[in-house]
Amino acid sequence: MACPWTMLDLVPALRERVTAAVRAAFGEDAASTDPAVHRSDHADYQSDVALALARPLKRSPRDVAAALVGHLATDDLVAEAVVSGPGFINLTIRADNLGQGLDRMLATEEQPSSRETVVVDYSAPNVAKEMHVGHLRSTIIGDAIARLLEFEGDRVIRQNHVGDWGTPFGMLIEHLLDERATGHEAGVRELVAFYQAARAKFDADPAFAERARRRVVLLQGGDADTLALWHRLIDVSVAHFSELYERLGVTLRPEDVAGESRYNADLPDVVAELRRAGLARESERALCVFPPGFTTREGEPLPLIVRKQDGGFTYATTDLAALRYRVRTLGARRVIYVVGTPQTQHLAMVFATARLAGWVDNGVRLEHVAFGSVLGPDRKMLKTRAGESISLAALLDEAVERAARVVEEKSPHLDPAQKARIAAAVGIGAVKYADLANDRIKDYVFDWSRMLALDGNTAPYLMYAHARIRSILRRASEEGTAAIGPIAVETPEERALALALLEFPATLARTAETLQPHRICGQLYEIASVFTTFYERCPVLRAPDPVRASRLALCTLTAQVLARGLDLLGIAAPEQI
Repeated sequence: MACPWTMLDLVPALRERVTAAVRAAFGEDAASTDPAVHRSDHADYQSDVALALARPLKRSPRDVAAALVGHLATDDLVAEAVVSGPGFINLTIRADNLGQGLDRMLATEEQPSSRETVVVDYSAPNVAKEMHVGHLRSTIIGDAIARLLEFEGDRVIRQNHVGDWGTPFGMLIEHLLDERATGHEAGVRELVAFYQAARAKFDADPAFAERARRRVVLLQGGDADTLALWHRLIDVSVAHFSELYERLGVTLRPEDVAGESRYNADLPDVVAELRRAGLARESERALCVFPPGFTTREGEPLPLIVRKQDGGFTYATTDLAALRYRVRTLGARRVIYVVGTPQTQHLAMVFATARLAGWVDNGVRLEHVAFGSVLGPDRKMLKTRAGESISLAALLDEAVERAARVVEEKSPHLDPAQKARIAAAVGIGAVKYADLANDRIKDYVFDWSRMLALDGNTAPYLMYAHARIRSILRRASEEGTAAIGPIAVETPEERALALALLEFPATLARTAETLQPHRICGQLYEIASVFTTFYERCPVLRAPDPVRASRLALCTLTAQVLARGLDLLGIAAPEQI
């Protein structure tokens, strides 16, 4: 993995200069006002600090802005500061500063500094069930977050909290025994059919249902033969998951599986600690924790049940055990749960209980990365025409098939093997990017035509931009003019591209804090868009030296940024499309 670029965020430096101008013009008290520097369509950057200061200073915003501009002396960073509109301050960056920043970005090979240990909990399918479209968002969003945090220098521990325990395993194991007795054990590999057959038999055959219940007791009691059969189910399921993760370009591995079963032995101790701390008490014969601030619709305290009336433990108990393990044993200082929005209250109660129990101190961040649903054209949950969940494998197959048609139309001259590789990259990349480009908290409509489009904020558009640049660089190499030199920012198009590129490292840093991958997508789209304008208006190979060398360097950096950005999203960047 390439190393991160030196942080080149211009905004903090500009904020310092605006704050210094406020202090010089209006004194220390006024300097506490947020200088609010941001990118602008009217200049490189813009500050609206004058609008915020106008009322307390009892002056018009334009008068305040004019006074500040007088103290914003041009220097090695700012070329010009002017008053705009009702009182904005437009800031223009020196061209030589932009060029030097781009040169540093192109040359940087610094190792990332070690930051902190982060646990990312994502994907979490169920054993003995085929992964379906409902697992898509957690898997894709979680993997992008894990990739990004590693790139930023964190030690990331992936945790795939699969559902591998509970009463359904009694019926699954008994069905496996029946299959084995008839010589059809291979049927376990057809996970959907296997589970459905076991469920149908459980519902229709009282004798089978009774055997299944007895099997659950044996499983929970640690019976060796039962555990061996249970492991068989897990191994087949993990192999299925791993095959899909590989197709998706997801970095989860079998060793990252940390299912519910891992914490079984810890559950009695978790409950005992909660009782000793005075947090757990009986309510209607169940043992519950009532974290402050959570109430029912009637205003009564809302319980987090940690032991049921029959003495069994709950998902909440397992989640508490997992959180305690992640902080105590794994040493996590940040724990991220990539789980759907419906689990918001449950996770908030688990987090609150863990803090009350003293397992998690105030220095540990617990974050729920919530996300909406994938909708069909009818704006309802995406399903097959028969109303069933769409298998993830079938979805990826269709994505590749559709992408193959796009590749055939765009590049009929490629050989079949190249077309197949590109179709796989484009199809799967399009599905992932369409998800990540949306604000994760919102639902989004699954639209094949939009996600596979070669224009707009799509993976194919970014891939095509990257491939176009690689083509330019190949031609330069073939012509013997591939040398790149210092970057000189001279035209408006070069300036727009420079600003977009220099903003990228800061976008990554901000996304590592906010955990909103759509911001990376937005920045990549801006880079690809302004590059297209640059390419159309600024000759590269036909330009004389040193302009050609400068523009080739700018092209090289743009290709690197696009490829790196797509890689952080878990998407390939083909050399040609």
